[in-house]
Amino acid sequence: MTAIPAVPADMDPEWLERACLGGHLPQPVEQHLHLAGLNYQNDEIAERHLFQAQALAPGHAAVLIALYRFYFYKGRLADALEVAERCLAKAARDNRLNEDWRRVRQGDAEFGSYDAILPRFYLFTLKAWGYLQMRLGRLEESHAALTKMLELDPSDKLNATVLLKVLARHGREEDEDE
Repeated sequence: MTAIPAVPADMDPEWLERACLGGHLPQPVEQHLHLAGLNYQNDEIAERHLFQAQALAPGHAAVLIALYRFYFYKGRLADALEVAERCLAKAARDNRLNEDWRRVRQGDAEFGSYDAILPRFYLFTLKAWGYLQMRLGRLEESHAALTKMLELDPSDKLNATVLLKVLARHGREEDEDE
């Protein structure tokens, strides 16, 4: 098995960006991700390639994102949520944050900087997790996660307020149906 480079202690932004966008992947992992995409219409084959990529590069952001997107676009939201939870745990470790997102504070990372790749990955992951909670009808969890995004980045670079508005409408639509 080919080793995946660890996140360097100095957190070089260029290295991190390449890693988050799929860099530093061994060629066999890239091949499996490519084959998963080519076989997207055949769930069994695509998922097998994603699992093989995961076995070769467990915990790599590019592999996790590919698996998340596959499940999300296939409408397998519970599976996507499980991957989002793994992404959130990875993002917390990579940012040296508390594993419980509810305990993360604004000053714990550069959440307000769009150029800070790891904090941005954390916020994107929290957004995905919150959105999936909404889609699965877990509205309180969704609201808590999206509100946490705004607490971490009050400038709202990732548009948590848009999803909070959708969430607010969701609640009103349910009241109107009763």
